[in-house]
Amino acid sequence: MLGKPTILIAVASLFAATPAFAQSPAIQLDSDVELAQEILTKEGAQTQFVEPAKVVPGDKLRFTISYRNVGSDLVEDFVVTNPMPSAVMLAAEGAAEHEVSVDGGDSWGALADMMVTDAVSGKPRAAISADVTHVRWLLAKVQPGEVGQLQYYAIVR
Repeated sequence: MLGKPTILIAVASLFAATPAFAQSPAIQLDSDVELAQEILTKEGAQTQFVEPAKVVPGDKLRFTISYRNVGSDLVEDFVVTNPMPSAVMLAAEGAAEHEVSVDGGDSWGALADMMVTDAVSGKPRAAISADVTHVRWLLAKVQPGEVGQLQYYAIVR
């Protein structure tokens, strides 16, 4: 009996071309990706996040963008935009917490408010997490020396 083929994807090839970016040179960004693994402990099943070597479709990933204001001035209206790597889709869980784009970054909003054109019928339909092309965060103020992290979860396609 033949099983479903397993597709292994080298992690470096997934994310090399999709760094987060910001509009201020005073803000330093660093990106990281981790693979969610379920482990059994005495307390029950728990999720741990590990450095991925290879991933397969269906794997859950956690993307973290760390930021630091390396300048000596307050940065206001700080925007971080992260294009979704084409090999992943935004995980449905937590998707409502993010401002997203489903049209390559031309328009932004809550996923629940977004519409796309269905590829088969050509008619408008409600956008789903698989339609998301970008995630972004708006931070009103980032103080000198301030550090923080932004996260989202994605599923390997």
